[in-house]
Amino acid sequence: MIRQAARDFANTECLPGVIERDEHQKFPYEQVIKLADLGFLGMMVPPEYGGAGLDTISYVLAMEEISKVDASTSVCMSVNNSLVCYGLEAFGTEEQKKKYLTPLAQGTKDGELYIGAFLLSEPEAGSDATSQRTTAEEKDDHYLINGVKNWITNGNSASVYLVIAQTHPEKGSRGINVFIVEKNWPGVKVGAKENKLGIRGSDTHSISFTDVKIPKENILPNVKGLKGPLSCLTKARYGIAWGVVGAAMDCYDTALRYAKERVQFDKPIAGFQLQQKKLAEMITEITKAQLLNWRLGVLMNEDKVTPAQVSMAKRNGCEIAQNISREARQVLGGMGITGEYSIMRHMMNIESVITYEGTHDIHLLITGMDVTGVNAFK
Repeated sequence: MIRQAARDFANTECLPGVIERDEHQKFPYEQVIKLADLGFLGMMVPPEYGGAGLDTISYVLAMEEISKVDASTSVCMSVNNSLVCYGLEAFGTEEQKKKYLTPLAQGTKDGELYIGAFLLSEPEAGSDATSQRTTAEEKDDHYLINGVKNWITNGNSASVYLVIAQTHPEKGSRGINVFIVEKNWPGVKVGAKENKLGIRGSDTHSISFTDVKIPKENILPNVKGLKGPLSCLTKARYGIAWGVVGAAMDCYDTALRYAKERVQFDKPIAGFQLQQKKLAEMITEITKAQLLNWRLGVLMNEDKVTPAQVSMAKRNGCEIAQNISREARQVLGGMGITGEYSIMRHMMNIESVITYEGTHDIHLLITGMDVTGVNAFK
């Protein structure tokens, strides 16, 4: 039922205008508002905090369906569910949950869009997240935050940020804490939107902080160091593993339909061996990725999954989606590069996903460390 609801939403609400939104880099505001109406912005949040109270597999099936059509809408949904709502639910106080988690899970407040953003990456802290330079200096009854964050999804559309900052820089990663910051507070400045060539409708900005005064009750008390932020990323990476498979599925479906309709040498090109090879390999890789992802969903529901297993799924999903988009484009020939079909849009989106929330190479090294026991990062 959840998958069908997400599929219907994607086809009726996301598909119309998706090309224009992508070309004009327009944030899918109307689509995200309707996601909120469906309860898709807080799918795993308990009902007492305004969420749908669903399991992990329900959430990722919805992610897969929406990603088939509109990556900009699905990435907004991913960040709000996996990074922001999960972070508050796992590490926040009751007061923080009532004040912030409830409207974030509902996606609206006072009739307006209310979503969150997760501020980890910095100019000097990408794959090496321990190199945080944003600081939170403790005062009598508050903290003062100063610094810059880069590549922030929902950067301008979010009402509330989870900001990772150093409270004690001399302690390195052990001095890192997470703060709840409201976008409209004095000293918060949203930079220009990034001119991306993939996931173009997604609202990606840099955010700077100049002596932003944060009440002490806005620090997440139940987590210290990078363990909390990285656990949020594990949740998000798992959703991404499904989202890229959704994109791969749409590329495959498009190529299959075209191959059956396109006639050359007096028969549909689907009847030629090389085209059948491409299609057979596409559906095989999609099926394998779905089975890996599903098994990890079962483990995640049982609280048994490991971050390394999720890294494997994220990397594998991105790789098979990248290859399938390229093969599908070839099935369509010259038509494959036109905006009339979705394949090139998916291809550019997948190129973005390969990098965000852990690059392809970093996830490879995480798997390598898991199997060898040797840390290649140091």
